[in-house]
Amino acid sequence: MGEALLAADAAHILVVDDDSRLRGLLQRYLAQEGFRVSVAASAADARRLLGAMQPDLMVLDVTMPGETGLQLTSALRKDGHKMPILLLTARGEPEDRIAGLEAGSDDYLGKPFEPRELLLRLRALLRRVGPPAPTENTRPLRLGALEFDPVRGLLEGERGTVHMTGGETALLCVLARRPNEVMSREMIARVLEMDEAGERAIDVQVTRLRRRIETDPREPRFLQTVRGRGYVLRPGH
Repeated sequence: MGEALLAADAAHILVVDDDSRLRGLLQRYLAQEGFRVSVAASAADARRLLGAMQPDLMVLDVTMPGETGLQLTSALRKDGHKMPILLLTARGEPEDRIAGLEAGSDDYLGKPFEPRELLLRLRALLRRVGPPAPTENTRPLRLGALEFDPVRGLLEGERGTVHMTGGETALLCVLARRPNEVMSREMIARVLEMDEAGERAIDVQVTRLRRRIETDPREPRFLQTVRGRGYVLRPGH
């Protein structure tokens, strides 16, 4: 219990699922592990809660009546919500995971699942947006008209802060902490604890991130592909 409290640091999780039994089970389990937990039975309920609070992470069911989890995820990202989102679904095929990532989610867990696995994934998501290791680059980097601070995880430009998802921020932090160093997809997945998602999931996140930092994402200047090796972030003006 003490370890869970330390790892979670009283992080606030919003659980959104139309299954009242599962909702209650997750609320009790995560609270016992040291998290603060709020629950919602639908996308509409979640929207009302988000109007009054900003959770650290959201656990969101995909197949809800009315607005689905995928639709809500996409809408929240367009509205600038940055918190990590983990999608829950009865479907666990790779195509479904990719669809979730393309909508803006950060992780994907198929039902039924072991609560312990969910807990480990939530902790991993929270670590992704945590502070960098002392040995890694912590200086702000220029990306053309933008500046990224790896410590605060903030991307800023002339018009203010550029809103990114938790996954996009985590990926940029990983690359920015090792600028000009080629990182393989396997290495990136391992650092982000996304090993199960596969290399294609990393490609999806890279595509989304390029839309944030590149003037022309089809001809990237800063986040470049090194054929056969992986990706590299090359800061510059």
